[in-house]
Amino acid sequence: MDIRQATKQDCRSIAELALIAGEGIPAYFWRQAKRPGQTLEDIGAQKAGSETENFSYRNVLLATIDNRIAGMLLAYRLPDLENAEDLAGFPELIRPLIELECCVPGSFYLNMLATYPEFRNRGVGTRLMTYADRFAAHTGCATISVEVFEQNTGALKLYQRLGYSIVEKRRVIPHPSHPYTGEIALLTKAVDESAWS
Repeated sequence: MDIRQATKQDCRSIAELALIAGEGIPAYFWRQAKRPGQTLEDIGAQKAGSETENFSYRNVLLATIDNRIAGMLLAYRLPDLENAEDLAGFPELIRPLIELECCVPGSFYLNMLATYPEFRNRGVGTRLMTYADRFAAHTGCATISVEVFEQNTGALKLYQRLGYSIVEKRRVIPHPSHPYTGEIALLTKAVDESAWS
């Protein structure tokens, strides 16, 4: 298994993996932008080609097996507190997620971790996560943060096994776009700079 930085040619795969990782949320937004003849993957690939947005190939590490993309990690630095988002401008569906992001300003945020189904149970997610400290330290962040629906027990256990601790929670706002109820957990850990030195 190899890990590499994504390129603009990888945008279609990034969109496909975002639909897997995004718990229905990217699909909800991309449906609103879809024009006749376009697929959700078309919209996602176009968005992933951005040079300025956080959802961009520039913020993606890819795992490859036998030269095939197996999974991705999408991560970036969150704004500092003085640049925090105004919640009023966001749909109710994602407000708890944005509220949790505002709890960890300036942290390195792991937005999406996804593996194609045919590559699951081969350590792809764990391997990508070993690069999170390196990725974070490169941006000057001291803390890594991630959010997970608590009902997604597999992801929650993975993050906790890797040293992440729950620091905050918010109630899920039920929505037809995702299957979850209960709570969303915000987990953090300190960047381990020795992991990549």
